[in-house]
Amino acid sequence: MGRSAGVSLLAGLALDEALGDPVRLHPVAGFGAAAAAAERVVYRPSRASGAAYAAAAVALPTALAVAVQRRVGRRAALATACLAVTLGGRTLRRTALRMADLLDAGDLAGARALAPTLVARRPDGLGAAELARATVESLAENTADAVAGPLVWTAVAGAPGAVAYRAANTLDAMVGYRDERYRAFGWAAARLDDALNWPVARLTAAATVAAAPLAGGDARAAAGAWRRDGHRHPSPNGGQVEAAFAGALGVRLGGANRYGDAIEHRPHLGDGPPPDTAAIRRAARLSACAGWLLAAVLALVVGRRRWA
Repeated sequence: MGRSAGVSLLAGLALDEALGDPVRLHPVAGFGAAAAAAERVVYRPSRASGAAYAAAAVALPTALAVAVQRRVGRRAALATACLAVTLGGRTLRRTALRMADLLDAGDLAGARALAPTLVARRPDGLGAAELARATVESLAENTADAVAGPLVWTAVAGAPGAVAYRAANTLDAMVGYRDERYRAFGWAAARLDDALNWPVARLTAAATVAAAPLAGGDARAAAGAWRRDGHRHPSPNGGQVEAAFAGALGVRLGGANRYGDAIEHRPHLGDGPPPDTAAIRRAARLSACAGWLLAAVLALVVGRRRWA
C-alpha cells in the first residue's frame, strides 16, 4: 500500500502534465460554481457566517471522498484520479508562456485580456514590464497552490487530503479578500487556506532552491533571497515561494499592485532587474522542475509508510 501511494503521486502529476485541466466538466470548476451559489444564499457580513460557510463547503466534498475511499478500499487509482483533477501545473505554465508570447509580439491588449486568468490585480493600465512581473509572481505562488499543495496533502491523507486542500484553496480565491464585502465573511476561508499552505509554501520554497540548477537558476541566490525576503510579503506563505523564485531567477519581484480601486505597495523580493519574457519562460521551467522534484521526494517518503 505504501509503495502504491508513492506511485499515485507520480502518476497523478504525470496525468496532469499529459492532459492538463479539462475544458468542460472540471470538478474544481463545478465546486466553485456550487460554492458561489451557496454564498449568494448564506452571505452575511460576519465571521460566524463565513466560518460556517467555509466549514460546510470544505467538509462536504471531503466527506464524499472519504466515503468513496472506504468503499473502494483506498485504492491507489482513486488517489491518482483526485490528485490529477486538483493539480493545475500544466495549465498554469501554458498560460504563462502564452503571456510571454503575447508580450514578445507587442500585443498588449491581448496580454491584458489574459492577465485575469493568472492574477487578481486589475490589468487595465499595466504595461509589459508589470504584466511580466505579475506572471512570474503568479507562477511562483501557484507552484505552491496548484502543484505542491495537492501533492503534499495527497501524501498526508490520500484522496480526501487532495479534495480538502483544493476546496479550501478555491474558497480562498473566491472570498478570501480584505475588501468591504469579504473582510469578515472571507476571514475563515483565508485563515484555513493559510494554515493548510504553511507547510506547503516552505516545502515549495525548498524544492525551488533544490531545482534551481535544473532550470538554469542559482540555488545559492534562491536560498539567500528566501531566507532574507521570504517574511517580507504580506502573506505568511506567498512571500516564501516568490522570494525563492526571485533569487533563483536573478530578478526583483514586488512593487505596486492595484486590486479594484485600492493600490497595495509590496516590498521588493530578490535582487536584480524586473522580470522580462525570458524570465517568464525560465520561471515556467523552474515551476515544472520544482514540482517533479517535490513529487519524487514525497513519493519516496510515503512509499515507506501507509496513509493514515
